[in-house]
Amino acid sequence: MITVHNLSKIYPLYAQPSDRLKQSLWYALPSFLRRPRQFYQEFWALRDVSFEIRRGETVGIIGRNGSGKSTLLQIIAGTLSPSHGEVEVQGQVAALLELGSGFNPEFTGRENVYMNGSILGLSTAEINGIYDQIVTFADIGPFINQPVKFYSSGMFVRLAFAVQVFVPKEILIVDEALSVGDSAFQRKCMVQLDRFRDDGGTVLLVSHDGQTIVRQCERCILLSQGELILDGASKFVTDMYQKIMYSPPNQVADLFKSLQHSTTQTSQISPQTSQVFETYEVSPSDHAWFDPHMPQLLPTIYSNGHAEIRHWGLYHENGQRVNVLLMGQRYEWQYQVEFYQTAHEVTFGMMIKTVDGIDVAGVVTNRENLYFPTIAAPVIMQARFSLKINLAPGTYFLNAGVMGLVGGDLTYLQRRVDIEMFRVVPTDTRQPYGLAYLEPEVTVTKCD
Repeated sequence: MITVHNLSKIYPLYAQPSDRLKQSLWYALPSFLRRPRQFYQEFWALRDVSFEIRRGETVGIIGRNGSGKSTLLQIIAGTLSPSHGEVEVQGQVAALLELGSGFNPEFTGRENVYMNGSILGLSTAEINGIYDQIVTFADIGPFINQPVKFYSSGMFVRLAFAVQVFVPKEILIVDEALSVGDSAFQRKCMVQLDRFRDDGGTVLLVSHDGQTIVRQCERCILLSQGELILDGASKFVTDMYQKIMYSPPNQVADLFKSLQHSTTQTSQISPQTSQVFETYEVSPSDHAWFDPHMPQLLPTIYSNGHAEIRHWGLYHENGQRVNVLLMGQRYEWQYQVEFYQTAHEVTFGMMIKTVDGIDVAGVVTNRENLYFPTIAAPVIMQARFSLKINLAPGTYFLNAGVMGLVGGDLTYLQRRVDIEMFRVVPTDTRQPYGLAYLEPEVTVTKCD
């Protein structure tokens, strides 16, 4: 559906307004009088980016501010021209880039719906066919007949989103638009996105939220300073993005180089969690089980070198190491931290994630009213988290992390992602689904 080949976008940056004038005058000269001269510096918003997106794929794009995400989407949507390279798009596109950018503040909501529909190529009859759906989805009541200049920002965004959602399309491009509105409206947006994908639609989604990318996208593209750094499974790419975000600056350049060298094999890149985990037959004799066949993981690690996490594991109350847990029972997640430098405002934490990388539950010591203003090095600390595993049967992953103040900012001294895998098994023949186990007691009786 989308083919991007060696795409680049260059902007001229002028040090002062007079340089812009000089450059204009230089262009106005006859070609035989021009000597090579440039009064600006080149800023590469995108540099030689190439990828393909197939029909029905949902692909995320992630990266820091200024990495080129929005520029890339604008070029694909056709609202911006590239400096070099080519983009081929097959299918009708709807783009949620700058919501409401085509609205006239003096027009009513109804008038803006029809005006936007016309801009997007729809006839009046076609807009009539979807108008009621747009109004219902926007849910702004009688304000639909009021000038949009009187709308709150939330009402404005609701209407703008609703117009784009119901436009006939084969490709949907979304730039951070799913974070607008209140929780109920965000949920409606997600449901609409799910319907579009279920009908075979292709989605290109930009978000700073790694959880949104993991939930919505099978695949993710990481951009940095206009270059494509990584293209692979969403969980793996978002983990790498988090590692880049929290790594010391002197390690980021080397990390980029190692990732760029792997982009030639992106089709083989997959996170540990993308493996197919069989259902191992473990004969339970009590509540302390260990499955020796569970795969060994290669965790994602980022650290500033001030501390090291080691000797981690899940344990039953009798002290036995376990990786097969009984639903609803209590277990202990432990790890040690060796401090090489004295640390201040220290927090110890853990996180449980699903196979798809979705956060299930996390615990941080300061949120449990456990504070460590100073930990003097050298020293080894033991962190223990007693957890009641109210999780539905399935495979899960554990993280461990320790944070402290460095240069006035709270940062990871070390974090290890997916260092332990465990399975939760049911207590009886019931098969709960979802993520949480609510210890249900259900009754159904005949009404009098």
